[in-house]
Amino acid sequence: MNRLLRFLRRPVVIAALVVVAAAVVFGLFWFQPWKLWVNEEVDEDLPSGVASPTATGSPGPSQPGGTLATGKLISQEHPTRGTVRILQGADGKRVLRLEDLDTSNGPDLHVWITDAQVKDDESGWHLFDDGAHVSLGELKGNQGNQNYPLPAGLDLGRYTSVSIWCDRFDVSFGAAPLTRT
Repeated sequence: MNRLLRFLRRPVVIAALVVVAAAVVFGLFWFQPWKLWVNEEVDEDLPSGVASPTATGSPGPSQPGGTLATGKLISQEHPTRGTVRILQGADGKRVLRLEDLDTSNGPDLHVWITDAQVKDDESGWHLFDDGAHVSLGELKGNQGNQNYPLPAGLDLGRYTSVSIWCDRFDVSFGAAPLTRT
């Protein structure tokens, strides 16, 4: 026991233990592994003035708001599923809605609308930050129904996909190509 204490008191050993402890703390902060076991569920209602989820099609004279675009999320870096809809309210405001979202939790996740083409394979994991993209904010939860207001003047003709983007590791957890309705 005396030998062990003498060994642990050596400056080199103390320095190594400090480095290891710092590496563990940094690793925990950077990777946040506990998020693998923690789900954050969000269940937001449709914004007021937006047509119900069963209404489809572009807004018309008899319909104050409607669905402008839809897409199905596909898995990329992590298993992801759900539906994306871009809705327009009676007041002209547009919202991106994630419905029945189910993806992995992770550090620094954001919802992006982008001009990138969605690819099913690994080549699609990193491409969403290569072109034009607009961050709609941090992902509110990794499960459930969520609303993200779209900026006024956003050209939906230019942005053709949505990504659940991990800013920390520059990968897409899942993405959906948008189809105009």
